[in-house]
Amino acid sequence: MKKVSLGIAVLASCCFGFSGPMSKFLGAVGLTPTEAVWVRMAGAGVVMLAVLAIVRPRALRIPLGRLPMVATYAIVAVAGAQAFYFQAITRLPVGVALLMEFTAPVLVALWVRFVRRVRLPRTAYVGAVVAFGGLCVVVEVWQGMRLDGVGLLLGAGAAACAAGYFLLSDSMGDDVDPLGVIAWGLAGAAVALVPLARPWGIDWTAFGRAATVGGHTLPALAAAAWMVVVATVFAYIASVTAVRRLSAAVGSTVSTLEVIAGAVVAWLLIGEALGPFQIIGGLIVIGGALLAQSVTAAAPVAPAAEPAVARQYG
Repeated sequence: MKKVSLGIAVLASCCFGFSGPMSKFLGAVGLTPTEAVWVRMAGAGVVMLAVLAIVRPRALRIPLGRLPMVATYAIVAVAGAQAFYFQAITRLPVGVALLMEFTAPVLVALWVRFVRRVRLPRTAYVGAVVAFGGLCVVVEVWQGMRLDGVGLLLGAGAAACAAGYFLLSDSMGDDVDPLGVIAWGLAGAAVALVPLARPWGIDWTAFGRAATVGGHTLPALAAAAWMVVVATVFAYIASVTAVRRLSAAVGSTVSTLEVIAGAVVAWLLIGEALGPFQIIGGLIVIGGALLAQSVTAAAPVAPAAEPAVARQYG
């Protein structure tokens, strides 16, 4: 049974890895990053709400006292993280943007220590330093910041919003269904992004065209459908299923495979290959993030608890 659960978690990470490359195909036909995010959030939100309304209507019931939390979750953990990430990949390789986002556990550890004032083992700080050192290798600081500086700031914004997910998840009780929270979070994120995405101004005829990125051609409608159904709806459902079967520590570890999956998919579909320093630095970043997250999860008020694998922002 555990092997099956691990397989589901790995499958979820692989599905999430398609989101960045698919969005680049949408960008190639003229959609802005914000428009691509809105299409993903709105499409996935409608699909999940419709499916749950039919097969699991009780999941959509949110207690009144939880509405502010769900709204914050939608704006920060979903809309914010997606908007920053999709903007970041217009300036950075998908793999690097994902690496930036997966420093979130380090930010959580720092929040727990300095805001919640919970003492953490020294290992937590070692993990933070290791992750920071890995990022220095990824961006090759000795070359004077070879990667786009604005892109790195956008990646840091995605990491901050991802950290917000972990902290918000810590406040979610057993009185809400995680699938229901995800569905309302996706729909709420789409609503929150309306003023920025201005969906009435989207060139909807673009979905009838084909996009060519990295020597590969794909119909824009197929890219959007894959991003909505596979990289969002199916991925979230699979990750929630896995996290209910696995421990938080195992689930959090498996979730880091999204970085590898995203980089591999980007390499195969759009020709974005990471250099040796990005690969080495990426492994260091993942190791430091896992170290920080694991000791945080062991703390008395660990924010990165059960829903860790169900996050998957990429």
